[in-house]
Amino acid sequence: PELAPADRRFYAIRDVTATVESVPLITASILSKKIAAGLQGLVMDVKVGNGAFMENIDDARELANSIIATAAKAGLRTHAVLTDMNEVLGSTAGNALEIAESIRFLRNDVREARLNEVTLALCAEMLINAGLETDRAVARARCDEAVTSGRAAEKFAAMVVALGGPGDLLEQPARHLASAPVTRPVYASRVVTAVDTRAMGNAIIELGGGRRRVGEALDLSVGFSDIAPVGAALDSNTPLAVIHAASDGDAEQAAANLLAAVTTGDDAPVERPVIREILTG
Repeated sequence: PELAPADRRFYAIRDVTATVESVPLITASILSKKIAAGLQGLVMDVKVGNGAFMENIDDARELANSIIATAAKAGLRTHAVLTDMNEVLGSTAGNALEIAESIRFLRNDVREARLNEVTLALCAEMLINAGLETDRAVARARCDEAVTSGRAAEKFAAMVVALGGPGDLLEQPARHLASAPVTRPVYASRVVTAVDTRAMGNAIIELGGGRRRVGEALDLSVGFSDIAPVGAALDSNTPLAVIHAASDGDAEQAAANLLAAVTTGDDAPVERPVIREILTG
């Protein structure tokens, strides 16, 4: 709010005037903070799907083009990567759980396919935006090498320390990340064919991992881990996900919400590309 103080007031007005989905106002909200920060280049990850603000590709493309064109008028080079959000990006959902997954990615321990694809695409586009590369394949290879070599993890660790965080976060994340007192797997049968990603997010809000009202306290430990991707075959040895909750009652409700958000069937659906489009203006 200190970076672009008027933005919060504009958003409050949008919320009561049915203009939250106004593309010009979304564009202004996003870019006000970026331009105020003095950026020289920007790569936007514009999500598309049932877990995104823009649920179809046409609306996402309209928003991306609006951001690119408006940013250009302010002298800010902007590219947009339109990415699929019809299921969770990695294998976790929740505050501390997602940080732990990010650390595993940076340490090159586990790099879930969808998360890897989006991360490398965004990083490669940043190299192109900055004029450091012209070929996306070469840029992607450079980004991949930064992760596999450990240089990306070293840089992130230095950033954490510079912001006042612990120096051993990457080596000992469990010492610093909140953990829930209740963990339990949720089982289902057959093959995951679809996920209502927004409903899954709402389930985490009910666990206390998201806010219903401004200023509401968050439980950083709760959420879902080991989330089975679309196309995964489930059985008694392969759970749909593992719930992290503050109580048994919360875990039971989260299990019901999660099962309601997932559709299963006999056959895996055709795999969707996670990178839908790349727009550069």
